[in-house]
Amino acid sequence: MEAFLAVAEEAHFGRAAERLRISQPRISQLVRALERRIGAALFVRSSRRVELTPLGGQLHEELVPVHSRLHEVVRRARDAARGVEGVLRVGFLGSAANELTPRILSAFHDRHPGCEVLMVETHFADPLGPLRRGEVDLVFTRLPVEEPDLVVGPVVVREPRVLAVGASHPFARREQASLEDLARDRVFAVASPAPAYWWDFHVPPTTPSGVPVERGPAVATFQELLAHIAAGHGISPVAASVARYYGRPDIVYVPLPDAPPTEVALVWRAQGATARVAAFARAAADVVRLNGGPAGLAEQG
Repeated sequence: MEAFLAVAEEAHFGRAAERLRISQPRISQLVRALERRIGAALFVRSSRRVELTPLGGQLHEELVPVHSRLHEVVRRARDAARGVEGVLRVGFLGSAANELTPRILSAFHDRHPGCEVLMVETHFADPLGPLRRGEVDLVFTRLPVEEPDLVVGPVVVREPRVLAVGASHPFARREQASLEDLARDRVFAVASPAPAYWWDFHVPPTTPSGVPVERGPAVATFQELLAHIAAGHGISPVAASVARYYGRPDIVYVPLPDAPPTEVALVWRAQGATARVAAFARAAADVVRLNGGPAGLAEQG
């Protein structure tokens, strides 16, 4: 099967042999053996080129993900045999890395002192991109995450939301606001490629009664969002912990009791669950369990 895939992708027996570091007669022999086993030709051979037959194309399409998965299983077994060592890159989205994160890091270090954890900030313009590109191994990020190639692990934070407004905004004098108030000003768009459903949850395009909410400038980072709010360019729902981690004199955070709570979970690639990732996820789940559930605003003191 390795020989078949190499020939299919190189469209040349000689290049496939070089890729697998075996002789060309040997790779031809392996392909013929596979064809005999299947009972039909998989390639159309000529003096100038090699092409897949329709059956060969079907086999290639179905075999590629299986082959990739097989290599992943072997790699995970190798990682487990070697132990949890090396470097683990953990992404975090703004205030998502709060409350239980230090305890999770401490628990993981106690269990696996040979593994160094590097914290990497991500931005809501592309909250999942660094994970998919392999820049981080897993990430603390805000839900919802509904991606078939990603695994959503333990929820570590659950908290209410507030409305961030400029200090001179009329809403700044209120004791509380509602999602209906979003239609009385404007909110912000987010620079792609953040999933539309993700931003729509955090900054709704309509109020609960169906009134459209105007969206203003696109923002790529949380600091850009805060700068626009402080300048009076709009308002935005944010997590309640933002008031603690991003307090500033030109922004007021007004309780938003009718907004659904926001949650932070650990997320990783479905095909990237190394021994280090699995161990970190276990540590996170154990800390959440010992805490009695996800951290919340009540713990912020």
